Amino acid sequence: MVQKWKRWNTAARKWLWILVVLGVAASLPVGYDRLQTESTSKNVELVFDYRDLLDVSVYQAKPEDFISEQLDRLKENGVMSMALYESTLDELVKSRRITVYDAQQAADLTGTTISPNENFTYIAFNSEESAVLIKPIIEETYSRLGIPVRAWNYEKAVDGLVLETPRSNAVIKPMTPDPITIAMLRDKGFTIVPRLSDSLPYDEAYVEQLMAYFSDIGVKRILFEGDAAKGFNDNADKKSLNAFGKLLNQYNIGLVAIENIKRPQKGFTQLAYMTDYNVTRIYSLSERDANLDPETIGDRFALASKDRNIRMFYLNAEPSRDMTKASITHPLDNLIDALTGTGQAIQKMEDNGFTMGLAEPFKVTDSSMLRYFKLGAVIGAIALITLMISYYIPFLTVPAFLLGLVGSAGLYVLKPTLLEQALALFAAISAPTVAVILAIRKVNDTQKIIPDMSAGRRVSHSIVLLVKTTIISLAAVPVVVALLNNVTYMLVLDQFRGVSLLAAAPIALIAVYVVLYRGGSTYSSIQKLLKAPITLTWVIAAGIVGIVGMYYLSRTGNAGAVSPIEMAFRSFLENTFGVRPRNKEFLLAHPMMVLGVFLSFKYRHAVYLLIIGVMGQLSMVGTFTHIHTPIYISAIRVVLGLGLGLIIGLIAIAAWQILERIWKRWSPLLLRR
Repeated sequence: MVQKWKRWNTAARKWLWILVVLGVAASLPVGYDRLQTESTSKNVELVFDYRDLLDVSVYQAKPEDFISEQLDRLKENGVMSMALYESTLDELVKSRRITVYDAQQAADLTGTTISPNENFTYIAFNSEESAVLIKPIIEETYSRLGIPVRAWNYEKAVDGLVLETPRSNAVIKPMTPDPITIAMLRDKGFTIVPRLSDSLPYDEAYVEQLMAYFSDIGVKRILFEGDAAKGFNDNADKKSLNAFGKLLNQYNIGLVAIENIKRPQKGFTQLAYMTDYNVTRIYSLSERDANLDPETIGDRFALASKDRNIRMFYLNAEPSRDMTKASITHPLDNLIDALTGTGQAIQKMEDNGFTMGLAEPFKVTDSSMLRYFKLGAVIGAIALITLMISYYIPFLTVPAFLLGLVGSAGLYVLKPTLLEQALALFAAISAPTVAVILAIRKVNDTQKIIPDMSAGRRVSHSIVLLVKTTIISLAAVPVVVALLNNVTYMLVLDQFRGVSLLAAAPIALIAVYVVLYRGGSTYSSIQKLLKAPITLTWVIAAGIVGIVGMYYLSRTGNAGAVSPIEMAFRSFLENTFGVRPRNKEFLLAHPMMVLGVFLSFKYRHAVYLLIIGVMGQLSMVGTFTHIHTPIYISAIRVVLGLGLGLIIGLIAIAAWQILERIWKRWSPLLLRR
């Protein structure tokens, strides 16, 4: 009975491979849908922070003239939108709309005595226009917040108000954006991108009025300020997120998702869902980075639009004190140089097929057979994972597959998103692991049949085996793409989970296979390993492996630090090939795979190099888990890495052959001495 069970599990592999092939075939139409979706949004929009321009103008002799001049320059050089925050009293002061006084200052101005029981805020309007347009906004805002507002007459002011609250409290209350500034920006041809906060209680009537106003002035997208979307804080009591989402749909206003923020803005994902993902991603060039070399900024913009589906760029600028020039400086000239001067950011993006215009959301393409194709991908993923298990624990092949089907069905009912992410992760781990295991088995079998293979045949076998291994590894790619085919991943509202596990698991699994599963009894290999004495060499080797492993994992994902030399090398690769291949693939992993296979046909222990080689296989699969990167970019990156890695691997083989011949010739002479 035991022998029969073994035969069943062994025979099951053939059927599992058939299911993998069918799963890949079912996944391909889903990948085609994603390609079509990725081609629907080609406009790139440049947005400038108007508040920053206002801050810089404070240090100019003629602030209004400076603002007007810089706005014209920005417009001429490709900036088409202005980000406008909700107004505050401080901002209105910088704009010369009003003058704000505390109680002591107001008493000094009017020649009266300050009341010991009044700590109010006094506002004087600096022009008739401000009194007409700004005064109603201030009155409405503070009255809505329960702060008494009354008239204040000061002979040198056009008009005035008293807010019965301390100045420190009054100046931080957000109000409707300054209508005078909006009119001026629209006259200059800019689109307005409002920045809304959720710092005040949600007032549905006010927000509806605000959204209607935004629609009238041509607002297409809203960018949230702070850590929460509008309406989040009062959602539990007022269902304010639902109300705000309905207003967004009613006035056809979309959202902007900020790239690389530490935590997603609270409530953003729900609003994105309610608006049918009328969302575009934005890259923010920080105040510090605004002073980078223009060419660096240009490369960043070109790379972000091409590789990360970024369709909006947010430009910041802040004044800084330059003691070497004894003056206050700003980066506006540098930013303009980056866009159209030496940085050529706009030209580079246009060369990549993009058009400068208002950003648009992706138009999702979904096949009518999508659910059936995804079911095929699910079964293919389960089969791939089961195959990996079968090479380590053959006895569990059939039970693992059946358990995978039942578990997946249950998880689909409870949490389908978790099912997709889990299967995508373990399929991505399984494919490169199985591929390298099969490569090791092929090397072992060939070595037994042809123990003295010529160098030429070893080279050809190495190339063929690299290609076969790569094909098996990449079998996971269509499956992963199909499982994660959702616009939420393209917008990074959801992400592929387990990047570090994907980076480490195949390496560890191949190391275990090389040590314990290469011929003979696995049980005997484990016993031998447990009985082996622990020497200082082992301890040092373990320490080195640990340090290298920690460094490798620290470089996984987007958080790793990159040296200036590596950044320069990356830029060189990007400019040379158009798409940058991954360094670890073509400089290390693929060459080690080729060299390792070549040497393994002759030296048994050279197979340990394949532990490094699997890094390239998993990296290729991992490239396609970056769902926000277009598929064709990932494909080009993989092909370039593979081609360059093969060339370097062949060079490594040639170098080994030369060194081996030198050693054979000179080592006898050295030993005699």
